[in-house]
Amino acid sequence: MDLGISGRIALVFGADSGIGWQTAKLLLSEGATVVITDLDQAALDDSAAKLEAHPGRLYAFAADVTDSASLTRLHDQVRESVGVIDILVQSSGVTGAQGMFHEIDEQGWLSTIDIDLMGPVRITREFIGDLRDGGWGRIVYVTSEDALQPYDDELPYCAAKAGVLSFAKGLSRSYAKEGLLVNTVSPAFIHTPMTDAMMTKRAEQTGQGFDEAIESFLDEERPYLELHRRGEPDEVASVIAFLCSDRASFVNGSNYRVDAGSVATI
Repeated sequence: MDLGISGRIALVFGADSGIGWQTAKLLLSEGATVVITDLDQAALDDSAAKLEAHPGRLYAFAADVTDSASLTRLHDQVRESVGVIDILVQSSGVTGAQGMFHEIDEQGWLSTIDIDLMGPVRITREFIGDLRDGGWGRIVYVTSEDALQPYDDELPYCAAKAGVLSFAKGLSRSYAKEGLLVNTVSPAFIHTPMTDAMMTKRAEQTGQGFDEAIESFLDEERPYLELHRRGEPDEVASVIAFLCSDRASFVNGSNYRVDAGSVATI
């Protein structure tokens, strides 16, 4: 399917691996020029090298979503080297502080919210002017099943991701008449470095092997994930790419759940 984004400029945060990397790969295949960004330049360069060669259409610049000055520097690099962006995909984030509510201190809450909620806010503040310029724009925020179905051992993450849903809905009402459409995607238990780390920790805590930890997690913690497996990053990236496209020209303020039924409500 032609997504109608050939020649568009996309900026993808959290793109050194996982969902962000797969999204960049798909947008490149559709003819977009793509800037990938994440915290570490060396990791970004390695990730860029793994993408198929796209001369003049792939750039990699590091930035820190907790640092407004870093985002301003990124903005300057993008405008000078590539141009004004049309598409913003925010896929960066962390699991953050984990444990029962009474076990998590204030700093655990603040550090998680600083990355997972204020990160998207800072990014949007920096690039919103570009996205409003030209009468066509797309923003897609990657949230989580946790935004809709919170779990008691990761409440800071759940609250931050729920905040992103509300933030995105508000933005979608503000700028749609200017041609800027804003949507979210909420994955569940995707095969990424973040869930690898979660399962490694679970295996160590339970004395299980890695694969056994995944199976027990699915059985005990995600009973409604009906396909009974981790999703793959490209399965999420396909939905993100659609929302970035001309094919989604009447989709605004929506949340697409890519969760194999994990969220138990309609």
